[in-house]
Amino acid sequence: MLIRWHGHACFEIVDSAGYTIAVDPHDGYSIGMKPPSFKADAVLITHEHFDHNAYNVVAKPGAERYSMKEGNFLLGGKHRARGVKLYHDKVKGRRRGEVVVYRIEVDGVGILHLGDLGHIFDEKVAAELKPVDILMVPVGGTFTIDPREAFEVVKLIDPKIAIPMHYWVRGVNLPLQPVDVFIEIVKDAYEVITAKTNELAVTAEDLHEISKTKIYVLSPPS
Repeated sequence: MLIRWHGHACFEIVDSAGYTIAVDPHDGYSIGMKPPSFKADAVLITHEHFDHNAYNVVAKPGAERYSMKEGNFLLGGKHRARGVKLYHDKVKGRRRGEVVVYRIEVDGVGILHLGDLGHIFDEKVAAELKPVDILMVPVGGTFTIDPREAFEVVKLIDPKIAIPMHYWVRGVNLPLQPVDVFIEIVKDAYEVITAKTNELAVTAEDLHEISKTKIYVLSPPS
């Protein structure tokens, strides 16, 4: 399985047969980044904000589209997915609305994308989302949980790998904190791996060998 980060909260997930899932695609130009260049068989959207819902940018003709879809469903008739409603803020959505976070199983790997999560959830919610092998967690603050809150969420979920997302990188025109703030907070608790590319190739067997969470910082797409 291959995971590619296309900046902000946009991820491309490719299974061993080439089936491609996009989560929270942006159009690039609206946020000061390069547009995603891949095409997906299915597109998951955690909430309908402009920097997360650019379906037409990444969708193949006839691609499946799931926006804020709660409950259990299948992607491509084979990959199990679950949407769980949470909030974009700390006041139960009264300020920024709701988000639906997605847990996806691809090639035996459990992936959780937290979208624009705006609060720390409780153990009951965490139990509903587990087990998680790979966690995609926002760390930039302002519109989402901040770096310290992200650290608390990582501890709650206890994934094999946590990939920070939704933070400031060069060119981005949103008032977000850089990933360095998050790294400074977590570096004494977890091993931090800084990748030279925007992709991560893993198998279920690889993840089985990991006994403690690793923070995997992907490079912004060039």
